[in-house]
Amino acid sequence: MQVQPYVFFEGRCEEAIAFYRDALGAEVQMMMRFKESPDQSMVQPDAAEKIMHATLRIGDTQLLMSDGQCRGGGSAQFQGFALTISAVSDAEAERLFTALAQGGQVGMPLQKTFFASSFGMVNDRFGVLWMVMAEAKA
Repeated sequence: MQVQPYVFFEGRCEEAIAFYRDALGAEVQMMMRFKESPDQSMVQPDAAEKIMHATLRIGDTQLLMSDGQCRGGGSAQFQGFALTISAVSDAEAERLFTALAQGGQVGMPLQKTFFASSFGMVNDRFGVLWMVMAEAKA
């Protein structure tokens, strides 16, 4: 069994894909626009160019994404979850945290904790909460 996050960006998915490519080195594995759907009866005319489904690979993980219902203005509400990145070093954690923080809001600066040599929390420019960490070396 595998559990994968599926994140809905309410009209800003293409922008998010470009951001995650730059910030995290994400690779687009699949992308389909609403206009490419085999069932056009569900497609709103103003959403034809929006992303119906995309799959990104970030490290060893797939992140599924969509513009969702495109209800308006990129006002997606990301609450009750966080995406976590386990970096291989403090330097990588710093690089990833800094990249995700561009245009976002730092909730907890990257710092040493009792459970990690580096840990921080940041809401990216889309409002997605990320926890970035590098495990403490024993």
